[in-house]
Amino acid sequence: MKLFNKILIANRGEIARRIIRTAKAMNISTVAIYSDQDADALYVKEADEAIHLPGDELSETYLHIESIIAAAKKSGADALHPGYGFLAENADFAEACSKNGITFIGPEAQAIRQMGHKTAARLFAEKAGLPLSKGITGDSATLLEKAKEIPFPVLVKAAAGGGGKGMRIVHDPKDLPEILEATKREALSYFGNGEVYIEQYIINPRHIEVQVIGDKNGHYIHLFERECSLQRRYQKIIEESPSPSLTPEVREKMCGDAVQLIAQMKYSNAGTIEFLVDEQLNYYFLEMNTRIQVEHTVTEMVTGIDIVRQQILAAAGFDLEIKQEDISQNGHAIECRIYAEEPEEEFRPSPGKMSLYHEPNGNDLRIDTAYNAAGEVSAAFDPMIAKMVVHAKSRTEALEKSVHFLHDYAIHGIKHNIPYLIYLLHDESFRKNNIHTRFCDIHLNEYIAYQKQQAISIEAIAAFLLLSMDQNKDSKSPGENSVWQQIGYWRQNMFPSIELNQKNIEIEIVNNTSNRLSLRYQNENYEITREKQVQNILEFHLNGVDTRVYITWINPAQAEISFKGQKYTAHRKDILIEAEFSDDAALTNSDPGNITSPMPGKVIDVFISKNQAIKEGEPLLIVEAMKMENTIRSAMDGIVEEVNIEKGQAVGTSEIMVKIKAL
Repeated sequence: MKLFNKILIANRGEIARRIIRTAKAMNISTVAIYSDQDADALYVKEADEAIHLPGDELSETYLHIESIIAAAKKSGADALHPGYGFLAENADFAEACSKNGITFIGPEAQAIRQMGHKTAARLFAEKAGLPLSKGITGDSATLLEKAKEIPFPVLVKAAAGGGGKGMRIVHDPKDLPEILEATKREALSYFGNGEVYIEQYIINPRHIEVQVIGDKNGHYIHLFERECSLQRRYQKIIEESPSPSLTPEVREKMCGDAVQLIAQMKYSNAGTIEFLVDEQLNYYFLEMNTRIQVEHTVTEMVTGIDIVRQQILAAAGFDLEIKQEDISQNGHAIECRIYAEEPEEEFRPSPGKMSLYHEPNGNDLRIDTAYNAAGEVSAAFDPMIAKMVVHAKSRTEALEKSVHFLHDYAIHGIKHNIPYLIYLLHDESFRKNNIHTRFCDIHLNEYIAYQKQQAISIEAIAAFLLLSMDQNKDSKSPGENSVWQQIGYWRQNMFPSIELNQKNIEIEIVNNTSNRLSLRYQNENYEITREKQVQNILEFHLNGVDTRVYITWINPAQAEISFKGQKYTAHRKDILIEAEFSDDAALTNSDPGNITSPMPGKVIDVFISKNQAIKEGEPLLIVEAMKMENTIRSAMDGIVEEVNIEKGQAVGTSEIMVKIKAL
């Protein structure tokens, strides 16, 4: 046996970079594949070779089996790592690799196929002795007839589903026929398979998963568990290990069951067994993911084991390097997923160009990301920007460290969820581990109310004033040719007219020099002394306290500011910017009857037609972007005047999809 000479990575972004790191450490060459959107991506530059995939759609690039196999053969790669997502759990892809003499770094196609079909996976898990929630399979008539055997609420799930798609909760039996049909349609649309089944809905469950690895020589181990209960839209945003929920006895039994399952399958490579856990710590098999997971980093932090390395060794036919008795959980790790999204808008993705990307740094910190500087978050892909993983001796210390590092994470130019992550890490319910998988969705309005009540940041005001009044041509404020260099208005005006997050600020400048500023705000006095400025980072003393603020200028009158993870937009009101009166501004403030898409995407359903009467809040259509569905609703009562789109159509952010006349 020998290791591979060259691995093609059939993926992109942070997971491609992560696989490249391990391959290089093992002296294995790497080949990246990339679409037009990723031509300048870091992972493409870091790989030893890169091959372009022509085409505009995912179906022509990262999901096109023939093109990827051709790239592997062209490069001379003897193995292929699929990462996660895309084709990672596609049995046909694994078979295509084998037929072309390329080792698939993952399980056999049969295992992928068996675990990818949820009802087949449940049957196998049941035979292996794992506990399952009550469930029913069969055609629609059988499901309707036998549903009364299960106490409501129940879950209707797509047999071929995953990622939160094809899943609906039914609270009332009378709603079951309609929801069954709706779920079947969604399953057919997303997965090409309309088969659904029903299972018992566990009230307030926790989501806990066990990392497992097997080799081709009959060795099977687990790397303990991860708690993944903090989710939005059925997708995880914070994971940790060990789980603070499990007792040692439950942990040992759950992990043992996971190993028993892969041993009976003769499963080779990395995988994850997922469980739902009720309030009495009874656990139930949910599904198996036959690939590496996004959150594998949490497990690596507490075990010290490189899971990608073990994947490569197992695929090459080697024994696993580690034995079960040698594995332990050391300390506590927490992963925060940083997304380009708007939590206040039901976590709507927010793609676009970052104007600033600044990572924290420190001991016991790991950041896996596709970026090392400001770049584009494409609407064509998942909106995750980075995974920030922190390790500490205890959960309490890991929580504090996570907050500390998030305070020093600054992203400008797009919306993101860093303030929301900080809010969750401070939340008493989370700190006391009183959570479940619906926690984020149920308590979202509390976060929105909290954000609205946030106090104005005196630190953001101080940074904006310091740079706004700076007349030094060497400064990093708007620029030496800007209005700030041309007039000294604020040096004479003691009551500057500014706005912070659309709130007018009444402030008095008591005294100012080039590096010192005295001001009065809400009957409090503040003394600010500039320390230094390096690019977007401004450091100063505020009443003797060391303060660091990140600032990016939008135009000569506006700046985006980050302080302790919270983002602000400051606006100088005495300067009129031409853009405020442009056609683009007029479009932004246009009639609410002109319905546009919140982001580039694809129309997957249209509910209205011309001349139809509608009510405020009524759904008009659904746009899918960045793996999420966004229901577009009417902002008023009215009559539909125009419907300019149809199902399956690609849409941008400027085109008017629907016109509504107000009643």
